[in-house]
Formats: sequence, structure tokens, C-alpha cells
Amino acid sequence: MSLTQSFSSGIVQAPFVTSSRLLRKTWGVISSGDEDVVPHVGKGLVWKVCEESDLTVLVFDVKNDFDLQQNLVSSTYLKENNNFHRFEFLCTKKIPEFSVNWSAVSLFIDNLEKLDELKSKINSSHPLIVTGHGVGGAIASLFTVLLLESIGSGKKRLLCITFGSPLIGDKKLQEAIAQSSTWSSCFLHVVSCKNSLTKKLIPHPTDYMPFGTFLFCSDTGATCFGNPESVLELLVSLINDQSQGFEVVDYGKLVENLYRKAICKDLIPRGLYLTDSTSLNASIRLQLCAALGLTSDMQQLQHQNTDINALATKLEELEKFMSQKKVKFDPSKTLNMKKIDMANLEWYKKYCKSQGIGYYDCFKKETKKDTSKVDTSSTVSQDVILPQKSLRNYWIDMVEEAERKPQTEAAAFRTRWLFAGTNYRRMVEPLYIAEYYADGLSKDYEAKGRSRHYVVLEKWLEEDKKEKGDSKGKTKKNVELILTFDSCFWAKLEEALLLCGQLDDLKENVEAKGKLLEFENYVYESLKKYEVSPEIFLKGSSYMTWWNKYKESADNHRLASFMSNRQHFDQYTEGAYSFP
Repeated sequence: MSLTQSFSSGIVQAPFVTSSRLLRKTWGVISSGDEDVVPHVGKGLVWKVCEESDLTVLVFDVKNDFDLQQNLVSSTYLKENNNFHRFEFLCTKKIPEFSVNWSAVSLFIDNLEKLDELKSKINSSHPLIVTGHGVGGAIASLFTVLLLESIGSGKKRLLCITFGSPLIGDKKLQEAIAQSSTWSSCFLHVVSCKNSLTKKLIPHPTDYMPFGTFLFCSDTGATCFGNPESVLELLVSLINDQSQGFEVVDYGKLVENLYRKAICKDLIPRGLYLTDSTSLNASIRLQLCAALGLTSDMQQLQHQNTDINALATKLEELEKFMSQKKVKFDPSKTLNMKKIDMANLEWYKKYCKSQGIGYYDCFKKETKKDTSKVDTSSTVSQDVILPQKSLRNYWIDMVEEAERKPQTEAAAFRTRWLFAGTNYRRMVEPLYIAEYYADGLSKDYEAKGRSRHYVVLEKWLEEDKKEKGDSKGKTKKNVELILTFDSCFWAKLEEALLLCGQLDDLKENVEAKGKLLEFENYVYESLKKYEVSPEIFLKGSSYMTWWNKYKESADNHRLASFMSNRQHFDQYTEGAYSFP
């Protein structure tokens, strides 16, 4: 679907949220004076826990004399000067630090001991809602961030709902939370277009960035936005639009009204002239009408100091950009496309075998024709070079994406993509090894030439084996079709070939002799486990070239016995050879 046919679904999502009774329940606990719920008093902070049979609601509130300042402070400063490390799990190589509102986090730190105790006491078996109104909502957001470290496995259910609360962090904090789709989904911020708290307490919007989903409400409707750039644009427009004046919003009444409208399916503004709009622009303008409380007689879409048409156009651009970004980095969709590249390489592998040569050696031979520049018009270039590079770029991005994710979600990511990543590494890395050694001058690929993403993919596989317990019994079926398990087999082989150039000096070169013996034993153990593709036995293969040079000096008599009879190769291919 083209972008001109896209829609912004926030106005459809909003009724789902407002009709769920969740907002009514949450606000009910905030405003409740239930004597059974004992408030806990800290330094400038109050909280209460309402536990029911199937739900726990935790409410934060601040004392009336609390003054929210506008300045931000970095996580590095908090760590070095306040010994505050609770949010360090959010930091990654690409996001080494972020900033939060100093007033809110200092209040949080003043109560840290009690909040840590609260965290340990909350019943994790029930769904948990952390909530607050105004600055209480900011503290609720910070407490929820504290809980995120244990979220991601799907076992714990957590939602933070704030009402008319200020932003608490910068763009880096938003990016840190956005690393995990699970984390981002934990936050729902309810904002009224008439809320005085929202207008007064959003400090310097250009320094702050929202995260999570925002439910913008008015007397006539509601809508949802999840794109942080779009949310910020709309928040700024609300701050700049002073036409409605400042009011103390009764969120209880607002939530009840939205619930009724959702049940009656009466949330979409009527009578708007949208025939000249694209579908995306039209849906955004409908959302703005719901968020700002525009009625059907406002055909001109000019809302006092706010140019609705200009705002809608701006949001349309932001939503298009986000849509393009999601398409570009959607790993599931792209992986399906990459299967075509893998299929091309599989075809090439079979084609090479039909010509009596393994795909590694065929590619190396083609590459040697011109080591300075591979012929892009050749069959190899057409069928191998392009998919090879496409796959490599994709998996470099995927590895970086996984490393940016929080630990628990990264583990799930690795498990989900492990099979595809392993197949890719075993199929494609040998081609890069072939290129590396094609000039006859390069050495020591594993230490000097290997891309880091191959190392990481291999590490994931080893971690998975340890976690599940590596199977001792290897299957011997379809050995003909396997890819060599160790994608660096070919690099080890190339190094052994280079050492064979020193055969005359082997008696004196103890180090070279030791390395060749090590490789010899490595080959035998790999064959014994049926982890090597039978294509190494094809005539003229690099492996057979090495063996013919080295066999007179071989020390591993078991390997020599296996290699002495070509019938053994056929038996190996059929999975029928019994290694001693």
C-alpha cells in the first residue's frame, strides 16, 4: 500500500481504550478516599496501593508545595554525583546516557529506599497499573521505568497510566525506552486539551521528548498518537493555543463521558469537509478534531491561534516518515525478502556441484580472475555478489538491532532469528573468506578479516546450545545437503594450505607442524560429527589440494585411513560411514 493510501488509526484505537473501563477504574482509585487503602507518606511524596483479586493499582501523588523546575540532568551525572544507578540498564553503546527532569528525579531519589521496598513488595502475579495525576504521573512514569528491567519475558504485566502529566526526559530517554516495543507499550498518557497542568508543566518542549502512547481528549472525542514527534508537535500546539484558557480538568467526568461516547459509538466528528484530503491527511484532521474538541460547524478548521490545516500537514509528514522508517527496519518483512537471496545462493551451490566443483572453490576461482574488481557482468556477480552483499548488510543491521535491545528482549530476538542467522552465516561467510584469500597475499582471516557480526551470530548459537544442552547424537541424514557447520572451516583450510608451502621446512618448523596437526585433528573431529559438507571431496577442491600436499606428512592415522578410499566419501555423503 502506498503512503497516499495510508491511514492514521488513532481515532479507531481511542474508543477501544476508553471503552475498556480501565481508565475509569484507574481514575477511580486516584480519586478514592477508601479508608481501607492506607497512604504511605514519603519526602514530598505520597503513594497508595489498591490490591484486588485480579489487579493491583499503585497511585502516586505529590504534596501541594512541590515546585516542578524545568532543568534536565544526565544519567551520568546522577550516577557520579548522586550514586543513582537504577536506570543504568537503559544505557547501551549507542545510547550511553540520557537526561531526565531534575525536580522529578530528585524527588524520586529522596524516596528511593522506600520505593525500592515498594518495588519488592508489589504482587507480580497480578497485572499492575502504576498511575498518577499531574506531577504524580511523572513519578509514576519514573517508577515504571524502574520496573522495566524485569519486563520483557511476557510473564509480568505492567501499565503506567498518567493524567495531565509533564514530560520527564529527553530524546535519548525516549530512544532508550523505544529499544523495546514491550517497554513502549507500558505507557499510556491521558491529556486534555484544556488541562492547565499540561500547559504549565511541560517544560521547554524542544528539550523534552514524549514516549509511549498519548490519548488526547476533549469533551467531544479522543484520539491516540504513538509517534513521539507527532505527540510533541501536538503538545506544543496546545501550549501555544491559549484561546481555551486554563482549567482544572475533571478527569473523572472526562473519562466517564468518553466511555459513554465509545459505547454509543459517538466519537467521530461529523460534517467535516475532507474530500480534498489524502486518506492519511483526512484521518489526521479527524484526530485533531477529536483531540481539540472541534465541532461540525468548524468547517474552516481554523481553531483560534492554531492553524489546524498546517498542523495536520505537519503531522502527516511526521507519520509518513515514521511509516517509512518502520517499513525499512521491519525485520520480519525483510527477512522474508532475504529468503529469496538465500534461495539464489542455494541454487548457485547446486549449480556449482553439477559442474564438479564446490561453491566455495567456484566463487574463489571467479574472484581470482580480477582480484581488484570482480566482473559484475559475470554469472557469479549476478547470482552471488548482489544477494551476498544484500544479506550481509541485512544481518549487520539485525545484529546491531539486537544489541541495542534490552537484555530480556534481545534474548527473545536472538532465539527468534537464530535459525535464519546461522544458515546465513554458514552460507555467506565462506564467500567472504574466498574473497579474502583470493589475492594470495592475505592471511589470518579469523583475527584480521572477520566481520564482527559473524562472531556475534556464532556466539548466539553457542549460548543457545548451552542453554538447551547440546545434543550428543548427530543426525546422519541428508549429509549431502548440509552447510559446513563451522563457517570458518574454509579460513582454517586456507591457513593450512599456506603452511603446506613450508613442507620442506616442517621438520625444523615445529610451530607450523603443530598447527597442521591441529587442523588435521579438527578436520577429523568435524567429519566424525558429520558437520562438514561432502563438497570438500570433489576433485580440485581446496581441501583435496591441501590433503594431496600434506598426506605424506599426516600424523592423524584415522583421517588418513578415511581419506585413503574414495568409497568412504560416498558413505559419508549417505551418512553411512562409521568413524572409529
